[in-house]
Amino acid sequence: MSDKTADHAKNDDIKGFSFEQAMGELEQIVRKLEEGKAPLEDAIHLYERGSKLQAHCDAKLRQAEAKVEKITLSPEGKVATESFDAQG
Repeated sequence: MSDKTADHAKNDDIKGFSFEQAMGELEQIVRKLEEGKAPLEDAIHLYERGSKLQAHCDAKLRQAEAKVEKITLSPEGKVATESFDAQG
């Protein structure tokens, strides 16, 4: 298996990760990069994988936000749901 094929297969595994799995690996990558001990080529690969993990985490969070609804109570006492707005 070539390096490109191996990299592609390794990045495809991210699709099956839960948010927690992706975040855990991303945290490990950040620690390795912050140590500054990785050779340049390894650091580049770590950064690229970290970028893919970060994008996966963002997508998972957007999916979760789309599922969350805010429960409200009207002045008349009726319960209703509306989309949750994280900004408001």
